[in-house]
Amino acid sequence: MATKPGILTEWPWARLGNFKYLLLAPFVGHSIYSFIMSKDESQRDISYIFILPYLLSRMIHNQIWTSLSRYRTAKGNNRILDKSIEFDQVDRETNWDDQIILNGVVFYIAYLKFQQTHHLPLWRTDGIIITALMHIGPVEFLYYWLHRAFHHHFLYSRYHSHHHSSIVTEPITSVIHPFAEIVAYLTLFLIPMTTTLFTGTASIASLGAYTTYIDFMNYMGHCNFELIPKWMFSMFPPLKYLMYTPTFHSLHHTQFRTNYSLFVPMYDHLYGTVDKSLDTLYEKSLERKAELPDVVHLTHLTTPESIYHLRLGFASLASRPHASKWYILLMWPVTLWSFFITWIYGQTFVVERNLFRNIKLQTWAILKYRKQYFMQGQRDTINNLIEEAIMEADQKGIKVLSLGLLNQQEEQLNNNGELYIRKNPQLKVKVVDGSSLVVAVVLNSIPKGTSQVVLRGRLSKVSCSIALVLCQRGIQVIMLDEEEYKRLKARLTPEAATNLVQSKTYLPKIWLVDDGLSEDEQLKAPKGTLYIPFSQFPPRKVRKNCFYFNTPAMLTPKHLENVDSCENWLPRRVMSAWRIAGILHALEGWNEHECGDMMLDIEKAWKASLDHGFRPLKMTSAA
Repeated sequence: MATKPGILTEWPWARLGNFKYLLLAPFVGHSIYSFIMSKDESQRDISYIFILPYLLSRMIHNQIWTSLSRYRTAKGNNRILDKSIEFDQVDRETNWDDQIILNGVVFYIAYLKFQQTHHLPLWRTDGIIITALMHIGPVEFLYYWLHRAFHHHFLYSRYHSHHHSSIVTEPITSVIHPFAEIVAYLTLFLIPMTTTLFTGTASIASLGAYTTYIDFMNYMGHCNFELIPKWMFSMFPPLKYLMYTPTFHSLHHTQFRTNYSLFVPMYDHLYGTVDKSLDTLYEKSLERKAELPDVVHLTHLTTPESIYHLRLGFASLASRPHASKWYILLMWPVTLWSFFITWIYGQTFVVERNLFRNIKLQTWAILKYRKQYFMQGQRDTINNLIEEAIMEADQKGIKVLSLGLLNQQEEQLNNNGELYIRKNPQLKVKVVDGSSLVVAVVLNSIPKGTSQVVLRGRLSKVSCSIALVLCQRGIQVIMLDEEEYKRLKARLTPEAATNLVQSKTYLPKIWLVDDGLSEDEQLKAPKGTLYIPFSQFPPRKVRKNCFYFNTPAMLTPKHLENVDSCENWLPRRVMSAWRIAGILHALEGWNEHECGDMMLDIEKAWKASLDHGFRPLKMTSAA
């Protein structure tokens, strides 16, 4: 919101939420009905039916640029600004689709009101030329002075300050304006369209291409990486006056009083408002290489819908804990296509970058879904992908690589990463499974004064370590399954084993569980039970009269920068213990791997996390 909201700052349908799309429903229904019910093919008007796919194409266009921009800025090559994007910016920019809805309403009303919009030809060259000339002339000239007016303190505080709240821009930032400001810009963009319509030179190509050009240039100019090669300006020097670059507009968002032009910088050159540092920053951005992080966290896709929750997916979904949304079901063709792609194309890609004081962090993801990790035929492929990521990190001089989610499966895959250390004993990068901190987080999540807990789940490095520490502290650990009880007892020292009990009747209210906890098992627990997971994935919540803690995680300190997405199902600015462990490994300079049966000192890992500003979570949630 602007610092001093003016008249018509808020969008008229702001309170409708996602129901705002219903504004277009009558028009869409009428256009489809008119097209289908026209008995004479010559009466069917493709101009009318074309509006809906045009609006959908604009949404897809927006998403392509957003995903590309986030991917490139995470890698770091050609990045312009190093400042961070945070959740407040993502929240502020969630209404990016409002201008598309407005555009649709205007197009539909124009078709219904003006005969000139009916039965437009697919192409007219004269209309294309007129559109281009009208844009370079009146539109760009009027926009330049309108934009300068919006930077006057009166209009800036009431309208344009909302847009400039985003110092580091994303493609989506380009369309984030108050309602009145968008209407002003749309009025300018309608000049070429109405000119061609009322001169009889309009075509579907001229109208569609012009609005696509506006979107393309808008999104490109708000990317935080430079992509216009220098040779283009060398081959055709006048181009610098006819086309701006992301660097050009980035300077406008940092300097505010320079580079006012829309897409054609000619008017800034004419009126002396070009930023003097433009050429230097442009060349510096083009020369910038991909970033080399200190720490990499290696994760993977989870559910088929998780592609939309990635930071490279839908920004609004990525900024919230992963949860099923009904409208994602409408995307099933894309979801199904992505699932097949993961079978034939396995690859690791950069998802996110962060900065923790002077430690550079990146998150890499393997293009495989959770279900594939349990398939025998995918095991070798996944192991090879993990090993390739480790070797790439080693070659790049990365200090630490932490294994997230199922990349450290104990029995089914690689024994917590030990497989790779045995195969490559010369590795300099430290491979971390994070078990020590995970155990510490779980132990410190148990309420003080607890004397008994239920341990239910697969016997793993983590669960056995938790049981050992609890038994050594004199806390009774109750097992439900007799076979698991015998196997765990064999792993404990005789002294510790005295506090291990097998029982199916007396059950306390503290349960330590993994994601395999069934509904029947949960129903056995008494009312008010607190479920504390020790697994990478949370158990399914089925009890409304019980409480469920998050998977092992901690609240991050404020000096962790560039946090604008959630880690899977965790709340905002909460990070899994496995990921934190890799950061601590680099911060503390620990010079050993933590994988296989190797574990660091649990108390040392916990103290290090607190010393560096991480804090335990306190809140639990009911189903």
